[in-house]
Amino acid sequence: MLLDIEGTTTPIEFVHKTLFGYARARVRDFLQQHWDDPEIRADVLRLASEHRTESRPDVPPWRGDVAAAVAYVEWLMDQDRKSTGLKSLQGKIWEEGYRSGELKGEVYPDVLPALERWRTQGIDIAIFSSGSVQAQRSLFRNSAAGDLTRFIRAYFDTTTGPKREPESYTGIAAALERNPSEVLFVSDISAELDAALTAGMRTALCVRDSGEVRSAHPVIHGFREIDMVSSPADARSLPS
Repeated sequence: MLLDIEGTTTPIEFVHKTLFGYARARVRDFLQQHWDDPEIRADVLRLASEHRTESRPDVPPWRGDVAAAVAYVEWLMDQDRKSTGLKSLQGKIWEEGYRSGELKGEVYPDVLPALERWRTQGIDIAIFSSGSVQAQRSLFRNSAAGDLTRFIRAYFDTTTGPKREPESYTGIAAALERNPSEVLFVSDISAELDAALTAGMRTALCVRDSGEVRSAHPVIHGFREIDMVSSPADARSLPS
């Protein structure tokens, strides 16, 4: 079982308003306090490298100082860019928030029962999100439903590859030591599911409201609709 986070295990509003808002409000102070830390320097160098590839005229200039880094980070957030440097930096800011108790990870009510059910059935569970692996672990370790990391075998982020490229899913299946056809990928983004399907994975489009949706992928409105049989490599047909 390969799961997306935003809109799949976790409300979109929590990610966009709570997490993104928290990072934006604290990025300047965080960079000022940790500017010389090796891990933060690595994120800044990654951001500088990404900045050199920018071609848009509205991108803020890069000067290699805190103010320029903050301006570029805020610009990336405004564009909703899946920047590896941005996601790594955000993950470190959120980790401080989780440790202090200011943040508590949100998951949908059906997530914990599903994770418990799948583990009982011997099904491996992995996460693939554009957020960094650190951010993923922090969210599930500090969730309002308790520490969920005990259920999760592996985490994958954009260092594995873009979420809309089939090669990313081929690599994930190999890392999990599974044939792609043995993996069910659940996401709320059809383009991601298209890539996973091209790689040979099974797919399900997660639509958390009750509206009617037409999709080339089986549609679910919650994890209760994923009915797995005793073999972790097999799945009954999902509602379409």
